[in-house]
Amino acid sequence: MRVDRRRALALFGAGSLATGGSAAAQGAGQVRFDHGVASGDPTADRVILWTRITPADPSSGAISYAWSLNPIDRRAGGAKSGRGTTSAAKDFTVKVDVGGLDPGRAYTFTFTSNGATSPMGRTRTLPEGQVEDAVMAIASCSLWQAGYFNAYQAIADLPRVDVVLHLGDYIYEYGPEGYGAESGKKLGRRVQPGHEIFTLGDYRNRHAQTKTDPQLQAAHARAPWIVVWDDHETANDSWVGGAENHQKDEGSWNRRKAAAIKAYYEWMPIREPDGGGFSINRTFEFGDLASLFMLETRLTARDLQLDYATDLNGADGKPDVVRFRKRLADPDRRMMGPSQSDWLRRGLANSVKSGRTWQVLGNQVVMARIGVPDIRAAMAADKFAAATASLGPDGLKRIDRMAGISKLGLPYGLDMWDGYPADRQRLYDLINRAKANAVVVSGDSHAFWANELYDAPEGGKRVAVEFGTTGITSPGAGDALPDVPVGQIMADANREVVYSDQAAKGFVLLTLGRTNGKAEMMAVSTIQEKTFTTSVLKTFTFTPSPDGVSGLKEA
Repeated sequence: MRVDRRRALALFGAGSLATGGSAAAQGAGQVRFDHGVASGDPTADRVILWTRITPADPSSGAISYAWSLNPIDRRAGGAKSGRGTTSAAKDFTVKVDVGGLDPGRAYTFTFTSNGATSPMGRTRTLPEGQVEDAVMAIASCSLWQAGYFNAYQAIADLPRVDVVLHLGDYIYEYGPEGYGAESGKKLGRRVQPGHEIFTLGDYRNRHAQTKTDPQLQAAHARAPWIVVWDDHETANDSWVGGAENHQKDEGSWNRRKAAAIKAYYEWMPIREPDGGGFSINRTFEFGDLASLFMLETRLTARDLQLDYATDLNGADGKPDVVRFRKRLADPDRRMMGPSQSDWLRRGLANSVKSGRTWQVLGNQVVMARIGVPDIRAAMAADKFAAATASLGPDGLKRIDRMAGISKLGLPYGLDMWDGYPADRQRLYDLINRAKANAVVVSGDSHAFWANELYDAPEGGKRVAVEFGTTGITSPGAGDALPDVPVGQIMADANREVVYSDQAAKGFVLLTLGRTNGKAEMMAVSTIQEKTFTTSVLKTFTFTPSPDGVSGLKEA
């Protein structure tokens, strides 16, 4: 994202492995399952099963495999099995859409090939009818070079998790000297291929490397995943027509985008849209309890982000705030587009009409109004000096530039929904019109957030609560300023921010019941060592009502 990730971190002072798989082969020789198994996109009667088969000879032709799925409860009936083939055309990945399953039932599954057997995975279908509660782990932003995937292991170790929602930045496109390079060198977690990724082979190999991680494999094997891409699955700050990290000398954006998404569909346990393309917005029903709407806000409709560096100043070189605000508020600027908005309108209305308690929006970027904080003004002079002593003159200049934007009353993240306020208001209108009890879950920012969303900057109606999940490993603003209480400053400076932690790594554990909801900010103690502990930083509760979701209460 433009301000809230690379550029915001700069303001704060931050500076082919395609092997795996074991499948029966037609003359392919030995095979392996190096990338584990996964499941995803569960419905009441279907689920996607995934694995990747790697032959010893990468030039092998078609490889045959078998799969089996068995109910955990051992009741008679319900087992499924089948056979198929894969090949280099699919990068030897396997994706099976198993139908005819029982609602709300848990299963184990495995793949076999050429005498080899994959690890065992666990999955479950979504329930029908009356449902007392649902438990979702919310994850985002797993930068390979930044550290160990301990938070994925913490998800795998949960006593209960019905689904894992991954809100994007599952991989990053940067090369070994890019984002997170210093940690990567120290830990020996250097990215492959050893350059920024552009081609189909590049994206496949980066996905392949990511899925060799045993902690990620454990989380995939634990429960079905519901996923959506954000920007780094293609390139930083992507939009319909390009990306901040795609330059003219790097070839066709459409070709790069198509390659990235082909690899994503191959390597992720997602049900692809009819006819292909980028429209992966879709709905999941948890019985009579909740509807989950997964939004796509990158590649189907998003307009080019504004940028303070190029768009704020007028012809005289001075900030032209009036002009900038007019461009920011342009009603034609879109995040989702009319067709997705109409889909969401119908879905929200149907969910409320059917009596479901909750309407959850799985969303890539933070939705709350968040202004740029003035860190210097928020701290006593002596504490500020001590906390920023290691930054040097350049770091202090960046903080002062942030203070200048803060004084203009402009938003923190132009790549967030704050950069598209008219489209956000259209979304809020849909929530209000449906009288939904809306819970927004967001990724991308590398920070924990507990926010209350209002349909006007001052006054107005609370339309939703929002929980932003921090990164699995990706650095946040608090990592750049470890001695500055960035999260508290954010909360103090912004009406909609109830709580923020800008340094912790982990995930959000969301539990929805019939009369209340609970969000726990789950943090791992370290990502620099493999031994870690998991703790709950904060817990917030909220309740549904005919007038919409309540405000947040700290538990």
